[in-house]
Amino acid sequence: MKRIILLLNLVAFTSFGQRSDPDQISTKTGSISIQPILHGTVALQWNNKMIFVDPYGGAKAFDGIQSADLVLITDIHGDHMNLETLNALDLSKAIIVAPKAVEVKLPENLKTKTVILGNGEKIQQLGISITAIPMYNLPETDDSRHTKGRGNGYIIDLGGKRIYFTGDTEDIPEMRSLKNIDVAFVCMNQPFTMDIDQASSAVLEFKPKIVYPYHYRGQGGLSDVEAFKKMVNEGDQKIEVRLRNWYPTYE
Repeated sequence: MKRIILLLNLVAFTSFGQRSDPDQISTKTGSISIQPILHGTVALQWNNKMIFVDPYGGAKAFDGIQSADLVLITDIHGDHMNLETLNALDLSKAIIVAPKAVEVKLPENLKTKTVILGNGEKIQQLGISITAIPMYNLPETDDSRHTKGRGNGYIIDLGGKRIYFTGDTEDIPEMRSLKNIDVAFVCMNQPFTMDIDQASSAVLEFKPKIVYPYHYRGQGGLSDVEAFKKMVNEGDQKIEVRLRNWYPTYE
């Protein structure tokens, strides 16, 4: 159901213009290039490595972007584990990191590339530290859209910068208790994850230095990210909220 709604919404929003230019963040070992792609999809380049998070949007969404060395997949839903996009991209040199629930749904050619990571586990791949953080809906129920333990948020360390991707989650204790996050990509779309009040409250508690609202298209359209930014900055002016175009048109 979620996939159908998201696809319908993607058809409905057809004129957001071109994708945002990449941002640059300095580290001890070179800069990180952060490229918003679409919805919850991000491409990061650092130290000659390209990282895709939840590739979605088809090959067109990745025009002009080099092939991936590392792919992180958070969940089984089609806007995160998108087989059409995964099959369209050149993943010949890529390592995929994903939870078990994703790995079992991948075709054999992608399974052989996949390292399974569960909530709370930490690994090193290509010199990059990757930690899986829980992501789930509240209250916890067996019929939840996102049950605890199925999917992963991720923290990756690039040159000493800790970068957090929420995946599909509400404002869970595991997120609120995070420390020393340099960059956070925070979801906010109803009824699937958080509203902007939950998201801003959580951000004000774990205090990332920079936050990108992303994954903010829901059943009612796009969340009010300008209002989210205002809430965060009224609570803490030191947190930099970066608003970028996460819904460009790919012709």
